[in-house]
Amino acid sequence: MLSRQHRYSFLITPASYFVDLFVINLFAYFLPINLLEAILFHFYISIAWIVIAIWSEFYLIYRYTKVTHILKLLVRQFFFYFLILYAFIGFFKQPNMSRLALAQYTVIVFLAVSALKFLNYYLLMEYREKVKGNLRNVVVIGDNRKTAQLIEVFKERTEFGYNFIRQFCPKEKGFEIRECFNYLLQNNIDEIYCSVSELKNEEILEFINFADNNLKTLKFLPDNKNIYSKKLKFEYYDYLPILSLRDIPLHNPINAFIKRTFDIVFSLLVIFGLLIWLTPVLAILIWLESKGPLFFVQKRSGLDNKEFYCYKFRSMAMNKEADKQQAQKDDMRITRIGRFIRSTSIDELPQFYNVLFGDMSVVGPRPHMIRHTDEYSRKVDKYMVRHFVRPGITGLAQVRGYRGEIERDSDIQNRIKFDVFYIENWSFLLDLKIIVQTVLNALKGDEKAY
Repeated sequence: MLSRQHRYSFLITPASYFVDLFVINLFAYFLPINLLEAILFHFYISIAWIVIAIWSEFYLIYRYTKVTHILKLLVRQFFFYFLILYAFIGFFKQPNMSRLALAQYTVIVFLAVSALKFLNYYLLMEYREKVKGNLRNVVVIGDNRKTAQLIEVFKERTEFGYNFIRQFCPKEKGFEIRECFNYLLQNNIDEIYCSVSELKNEEILEFINFADNNLKTLKFLPDNKNIYSKKLKFEYYDYLPILSLRDIPLHNPINAFIKRTFDIVFSLLVIFGLLIWLTPVLAILIWLESKGPLFFVQKRSGLDNKEFYCYKFRSMAMNKEADKQQAQKDDMRITRIGRFIRSTSIDELPQFYNVLFGDMSVVGPRPHMIRHTDEYSRKVDKYMVRHFVRPGITGLAQVRGYRGEIERDSDIQNRIKFDVFYIENWSFLLDLKIIVQTVLNALKGDEKAY
């Protein structure tokens, strides 16, 4: 058995290159693509694969990398690989090549490489967790809430492969930075995690110099009150480095176009595939139990805090408190059919008209009543950040359990935390993940859907 103390991580990337190149060439050889210049084609796809992989950082996966990021890498890699693959026909004048077989080849290779990539990902996690191999010995410098959370991650997420050794507290009496350095050297420590808030500038510089001179990996844990806790964008104005406090992916025109195109297509599918026949059925059921309009229309806060009319199927008897009071558990205003459509989130479906009109998105921070926006903007930090993007029918906060009635201050604070994270870390794959999770939650039921 391989020694658990030695590192073999450097072999993973070359081995992955070799296996993937073998796969793409193997299927190219056996599938009926009608190759006239077989050697040229194999050389072409191999070079293309390597160039795209280097550019897209396809093999740059860390032990803490999320599954959604791997999916993003796969989609990006194969999108460009597909384009270059078909370009071969025009570049090298290959009219006899089967376009259909080339498409089949792309799909098969995508499935094969994806399976191998995820298999490698999960086998490495199992290897670290069960065999205790490929570990990194780590120490934490600092003693506060953030360092406690980090140590908890090290201990609970054993599949990451971090072996927590010791914690040092610079604020304690008797802390000597030189003794700390000796301990790091004597105990074969691989990575050092320092809390910025507990170290002086001189001490930070000493840790940097020590790590550089002794081939140790040094990472910093930012304090919540510090600017470095943000996702910063690093830019140069001539030769002057500039840090931007917040980089919002959806302010990129390409990302905004992708999201808006998906919103339009998805909303049209729901409207013509579901609402076109469900609306008359619900209209009859709602009117049989309670007189009044089919739709409940309410002003909500949207993009750039602009007001818009949000549509829902009416789930309550007509009342004067609809614009002031949120629905509560066992709310007497909710009708029997209303209780069903609220528990299954069917009442939200008319908001796909809002999506089509451009007031909302399929995924985003949930829109709040005007009164609540005014209230929370005064007492909840960073509340207004959620208005940098269009509100959504569903969102990250909702699938994480923070939906419906605000019972405690922590409910709205956690909701805002997830909303801000979504805004700063948006990706198309994250949207798809949230949509899938929303459907699953609707099918199994949500205790806060009342």
